Amino acid sequence: MSEGFATRVAAAVATTGPLCAGIDPNRQLLADWGLDDTPAGLRTFGLRCVEAFASVVPVVKPQVAFFERMGAAGLAVLEEVLGACRDAGLLVIADAKRGDIGSTMDAYAEAWLDPTSPLAADAVTCVAYLGLGALQPALDLAAAGGKGVIVVVRSSNPEGRPLQEARTLATAGDGPGAAVEDMLLGEIADLNHGGLPVAGTVGAVIGATLEPSSFDLSGLGGVILAPGIGAQGGTAAGAGALFAGCPAGTVLPSASRSLLAHGPDAGALRAAAAAECEAMARALG
Repeated sequence: MSEGFATRVAAAVATTGPLCAGIDPNRQLLADWGLDDTPAGLRTFGLRCVEAFASVVPVVKPQVAFFERMGAAGLAVLEEVLGACRDAGLLVIADAKRGDIGSTMDAYAEAWLDPTSPLAADAVTCVAYLGLGALQPALDLAAAGGKGVIVVVRSSNPEGRPLQEARTLATAGDGPGAAVEDMLLGEIADLNHGGLPVAGTVGAVIGATLEPSSFDLSGLGGVILAPGIGAQGGTAAGAGALFAGCPAGTVLPSASRSLLAHGPDAGALRAAAAAECEAMARALG
């Protein structure tokens, strides 16, 4: 596949508008939907989301943890939901937040990005605490298949901010260097601008509730996944301000609980997603 992940996302966003809809079947939401906290409940929840979001949003994001907690049966449901997403024409970001080294990272990459894997998605979230270079197996496999690796860089949880804002050592002289998050964003931009054979392979998770980044996000060259819309306080206007100047189709504000609260009725879910997508399209231009 010659198209990179960023190109595929931009094309999908041009059709529907910019929004990533979460598929998060946690215990409370299952109960709110009148579903049992069982694999059967997961299945109904996941497939209902696919039915509601198809042709309304460009991208969905299943939270892998809510399927993993039920073991093999839960992962079997996730496989079915991923297949339904493909059949419905939805791009899928598997929110798995994987990251390791060597052969272990090889295996994670194969699980989520190899097209022959039953868990194959269009992109997977990863963490870079072991160094962005440790993700190379995923980066290579993603580039080869037109898929994406979305690296957690600026998360909105307060526990993450001290680490992400910590200063690296200066390359020369005394004093602090760049913040860890800005260093990562710079490395991601380098990968997207010639460091990998397919541009736009690497994206970044940047919380939609944060202050503007010191890094010029317009030059990142990849997809920005921006969680925090709705339940965490993020708004369309806030996203528009935070990501002003980013190229069209590169920013995916992400909403989960605020959308899923409209279930279990598929029509109500679809209407809520369409309204949020329209608001984001206006805000992001």
